[in-house]
Amino acid sequence: MRKEKILQLIATGVGVDKSQITRVLTLFDEGATIPFVARYRKEMTGSLDEVVLAHIKEEDERLGEIEKRKETILKSVAEQNLLTPELQSKIENCFQLNELEDIYLPFKQKRRTRATIAREKGLEPLAEILMDQVEKDPATRAKRFLNDQVADVEEALAGARDIVAERVNEHEGARTIVRNSFAKEAVVFSKVAKGKEEEGTKYRDYFDSSEPLSRCPSHRLLAMRRGEKEGFLKLSITPNDERTVERLESYFVTSRNQSSEQVAMAIRDAYKRLLAPSMETEFLGDSKQKADQEAIRVFTENLRQLLLAPPLGQKRVMGIDPGYKSGCKVVCLDAQGNLLHNETIYPHPPQSEVNQAMRKISSLAGSYKIDAIAIGDGTASRETESFFKKMRFDSDIQVFVVSEDGASVYSASKTARDEFPQYDVTVRGAISIGRRLMDPLAELVKIDPKSIGVGQYQHDVDQKMLQNSLEITVESCVNKVGVDLNTASSHLLNYVSGLNATLAQNIVNFRKENGPFPSRDALKKVPRMGPKAYEQCAGFLRISGAKNPLDNSAVHPERYKLVEKIAADLGIPLAELIGKEQLTSKIDLNKYVSKEVGIPTLTDILTELAKPGRDPRAGIKHFEFADGIYSMKDLIPGMVLPGIVTNITRFGAFVDVGIKQDGLVHISEMADKFISDPAEIVKLQQHVKVRVVEVDDARKRIAFSMKGF
Repeated sequence: MRKEKILQLIATGVGVDKSQITRVLTLFDEGATIPFVARYRKEMTGSLDEVVLAHIKEEDERLGEIEKRKETILKSVAEQNLLTPELQSKIENCFQLNELEDIYLPFKQKRRTRATIAREKGLEPLAEILMDQVEKDPATRAKRFLNDQVADVEEALAGARDIVAERVNEHEGARTIVRNSFAKEAVVFSKVAKGKEEEGTKYRDYFDSSEPLSRCPSHRLLAMRRGEKEGFLKLSITPNDERTVERLESYFVTSRNQSSEQVAMAIRDAYKRLLAPSMETEFLGDSKQKADQEAIRVFTENLRQLLLAPPLGQKRVMGIDPGYKSGCKVVCLDAQGNLLHNETIYPHPPQSEVNQAMRKISSLAGSYKIDAIAIGDGTASRETESFFKKMRFDSDIQVFVVSEDGASVYSASKTARDEFPQYDVTVRGAISIGRRLMDPLAELVKIDPKSIGVGQYQHDVDQKMLQNSLEITVESCVNKVGVDLNTASSHLLNYVSGLNATLAQNIVNFRKENGPFPSRDALKKVPRMGPKAYEQCAGFLRISGAKNPLDNSAVHPERYKLVEKIAADLGIPLAELIGKEQLTSKIDLNKYVSKEVGIPTLTDILTELAKPGRDPRAGIKHFEFADGIYSMKDLIPGMVLPGIVTNITRFGAFVDVGIKQDGLVHISEMADKFISDPAEIVKLQQHVKVRVVEVDDARKRIAFSMKGF
């Protein structure tokens, strides 16, 4: 059982009622997933969304780790026979890790310090005399402590000051004073490492920079940290040292005599040698964590937008992996993404077999009844797009340029080898490009999100935190859209609520052995599919053409009887209720409210009955780059071009205008008004107009503006 205090802390931190926190955590303890709770347990949670549910889970885990740390600390102090009731209460009622470690610091097993050595020399009583600040002539008193280990008065006083300095360092009040100074006044300084001016030119913006830590954006901090890691920069964080020392002195110095002067000397030493370095490390770590969290937030939001990008749907697609000398790899896929045919054409130099390539493409398009063409956006992409635009087909075939980010990672992966063992990486890459057009989500889940190219310093952030956030995002997107039980790959099924890699593969194996699933209920026959797993996953799986039409909707099987009752009350068969908004709009929801089912769930059911299985993703839009723009040399300042947003960061958005190098629209150039977050203005893969501001061919940088559009 969680302590009432912890439940209240989570409730306060998240901003919801404690009773909601209790119910949510009970559901999690019982094995419920975030997507399931958000969708199917609204009455229990008060309709909390996935973001809040994830926050609750994170806070519970964070406080759980602090509770474990308390147990360790209490055990350690007790073993030293130093645990008093007051100290135990203080530890048990502390819920901030930094403060907890401050309490524990005096009791920690230490390495041999200057203070330890001074104590071994018998100087602790002298340190006590100094701390009392009554003795007016500490030098005379110090003579009493001379021995074969302490040669003179100055050595005695220096040793005593070392003990005082350690006490100051371990004092909670002192650490609070210094921590507050860092929090309010800390400045982050960045300097170029000696002799690295030329080699580290890409970091020249940080060769001599400083700004308040509290206002330093995450992308700048991560850039400086990377520069430091690579050996080009020296980074430091410090508040106003003099003011901080003055605060410490006003706290500890209680008299005006020579003992007080000795204490003041010890305070300055404690600050410079112990407190400041300790707090700098702490704030470097804390600021890095905050920067990581912000960068991961940007990354996950970009990933969400990419995964929920508009799909073409179940169409017959020709996928093209473009190239020059090695040719363009061509694959033809059926409406389910299965490979029907593959070969290579050579429309570009050095072969330039344009006519042969056109005849071949025309023949393939007719033979396989192609609906759309997907061209990868890598090498030779624009030339290949131009080649296809010149062609005339017997039917209306649209040509799309598709991001190749991560396609090479997939094509060389074990997943791709298992899917297409008889084909090489180029064929697999073309298949992936074609499938991305049909259903970006289903294809991108096979690729490590870090390889998709929509992050901000993703290799510099905490990798465990990043991986966890990305997995939560993928899971959220997959369950938001829903999954076709009879066509989904094991990789896609793996992200469905309640399923894991083993169960996902068991579903695919069962499907191969027994044919398509006729109903959701048939899932129960899958090996290792227990009641809890079935409860969690069933509502997110769809069966097109099932005998029970609810099996192709987001209505959970636990509510089928309720829907059947609604249909019976209307005097119509269940099938006639599906997709009939004129009927569902007449239903009085209040008639069906019960202890388990409230208005939120009933509203969701009605929405789903009106438009069963509706894909929440927007419809795909066709896009064309400007003609004649193929390289940076074609760009002229002032030119206005259509583009696609390819990445969003905290400092702006990157836009592809059809050349190999994306250009940056800095946050200050995104709108005619002030904005604090580029996400306020643009979304990933949004079609935009940009004006060319600057072209720096030497540094491969392009600056765009969106002002006025």
